[in-house]
Amino acid sequence: MAGKPGVWIFGYGSLIWKVDFPVVDRVPGLIRGFVRRFWQGSHDHRGVPGAPGRVVTLIPLDEWKEMKDEHRAPEDCVTWGMAYRLPDEQVDEVLAHLRHREKDGYTEHLVDIFQHQTDKEPIISKAICFIGTTKNSSFHGYKPLTELAQQIATAKGPSGPNDEYLLNLARAMHELAPEAVDHHLYELEERVLSLRRAKESGHANADARSAAASNGSLS
Repeated sequence: MAGKPGVWIFGYGSLIWKVDFPVVDRVPGLIRGFVRRFWQGSHDHRGVPGAPGRVVTLIPLDEWKEMKDEHRAPEDCVTWGMAYRLPDEQVDEVLAHLRHREKDGYTEHLVDIFQHQTDKEPIISKAICFIGTTKNSSFHGYKPLTELAQQIATAKGPSGPNDEYLLNLARAMHELAPEAVDHHLYELEERVLSLRRAKESGHANADARSAAASNGSLS
């Protein structure tokens, strides 16, 4: 095995910012051959059956090239994330936990992790990565960004609002890899933040109208 020894997990979604399992080391890095997209439905964490949210999965480049998408920039064709080394004595326990957490369509795959875009050799080989393939039952696929942002802005599930997931991921990526290019993620971030501001402005205007009406009734 090239690079660092041990059993490693590569996180590219909520595993970047919600690490609810023991680790002994962590390394930021990127994988090649995939794009990250909010094309996986979430029926158990950020949505519910009948009103699912959207979370990220990885699309292999050969499949993605045949799919509809607004973003086709070559620099999008790497995916940054965080790798975690599991404690040797707790590997089975942590994997059982993660399999339950990722049960809505995700399966385990092996990926090589590179520390820099120009690296020829991986820093970690054969890390475990949970991917919702395009064949899984919760894969919802492409949706126009305007509609996708609206779905994310309104969905919520047992783990909380869907927009919280998106904004936490975007914030984590800005900190983890400021040099990373991810047009899909960052355009969704802008659109969802705009929807949030519009919602907050609407609430403020409604409160102001209510206050004015109340003052008028007292005069």
